[in-house]
Amino acid sequence: MLAELKGLNEECGLFGIWGHPDAAQVTYYGLHSLQHRGQEGTGMVLAQDGKLISSKGEGLVTEVFTEEKMQNLSGNAAIGHVRYTTAGGGGYENVQPLLFNFQSESMAMAHNGNIVNADQLKAQLEGQGSIFHSTSDTEVLAHLIRKGGFSELKQRITNGLSSLKGAYAYLIMTDSEMFVAMDPNGLRPLSLGMLGDAYVVASETCALDIVGAEFLRDIEPGELLVINDEGITSERFATCSQRSMCTMEYVYFSRPDSNIDGINVHTARKNLGKQLAVEKLIEADVVTGVPDSGNSAAIGYAEASGIPYEMGLLKNRYVGRTFIQPSQSLREQGVKMKLSPVRGVVEGKRVVMVDDSIVRGTTSKRIVRMLKEAGATEVHVLISSPPIKNPCFYGIDTSDKEELIAAKKSVEEIRELIGADSLTFLSVEGTVEAIGRQFEGENRGQCLACFNGKYPTEIFSDQEIDFIKS
Repeated sequence: MLAELKGLNEECGLFGIWGHPDAAQVTYYGLHSLQHRGQEGTGMVLAQDGKLISSKGEGLVTEVFTEEKMQNLSGNAAIGHVRYTTAGGGGYENVQPLLFNFQSESMAMAHNGNIVNADQLKAQLEGQGSIFHSTSDTEVLAHLIRKGGFSELKQRITNGLSSLKGAYAYLIMTDSEMFVAMDPNGLRPLSLGMLGDAYVVASETCALDIVGAEFLRDIEPGELLVINDEGITSERFATCSQRSMCTMEYVYFSRPDSNIDGINVHTARKNLGKQLAVEKLIEADVVTGVPDSGNSAAIGYAEASGIPYEMGLLKNRYVGRTFIQPSQSLREQGVKMKLSPVRGVVEGKRVVMVDDSIVRGTTSKRIVRMLKEAGATEVHVLISSPPIKNPCFYGIDTSDKEELIAAKKSVEEIRELIGADSLTFLSVEGTVEAIGRQFEGENRGQCLACFNGKYPTEIFSDQEIDFIKS
């Protein structure tokens, strides 16, 4: 699905490396491979000659880190970040990693996820004299660390993490060591690898593959890693009470060549498509997916149903992040600029269109109309996830229930709105079964809150509670 059109955005991607002479170059390629996780801003902080050097900006990795800028960046360690705007809003001051220069030390920090008790903690910290320089919830941990009351930084970090509720994967770096932390529920993916003698950490294994690093393992829920020139150590700062990996990482966010907890994302999506065929078999002539995350599920549906898979929708790879739309009549062209039907494939055919999800319904409506305008006699929409009925408070920008069409309309009402001949969502049970996080008696757990409203952590603000109850 095209995130820009659909409005389903994940907060960010992380990349870190320790002990490599070309840390800046490796981080550049790592961030580039994670660009799908965030396209509004990017940055990196390098450990250079005993100091931390920051370079960041709004835009894509290739726009911010030009060849000229990269020539001036060096160091043997770095953390990097790509982000979408969710908690805290946009702006240069919120582009990460955030760099803090204190009297006795400097510290850089990058975060993937969302702290649900950030407002409460911020009010408490401001009451104690803290001054915040950004509106990002990431900065809360920096102030908790600063006021931690321990002499050793690791103890202050552990103490600060214990106050946080929600989803977080953190990279924290000083000039002498790097800390890696995962929330007790393991809501976001984070992997550890090695590149020669250097340690590499990334939100997805595809970034390890791109830079040539060997995958070692996934970071465990409630785990704190300390990486320095002496090596790596691990300890638990919290116990894992309920493992809750975000289901949408498999359905939509992650790259298909990434593995999450040993499960390949492309394979998981194919299995979701196969499960769709088990739950709803359509009489049709051709199956097509909505690029990109719908393609794998479409292939799976085609294999299970016996209906041929064809490339009925083509994504334009050369359209930038923004498209100026000066009038209402030209706004419709925005979809066609990014996605086009292949008339020779769909004309005169009954088409099964497989997509990953429906958030607001506007994009699905436009795509269905484009397929019919291209000559499709029928368009049957199959969604490889359940209806998104509940807001996410863990780093996806669906925190307003009013924006979710499935929270307000029945499946039949959504079908009528988007103009499809039929509409089918995958069941919650089928989603869990297809992804395969439960097997051989082991429950590795996943968050299904956006589908069933069962949140794995406490939800704090009155506004968030109102969304859940409404």
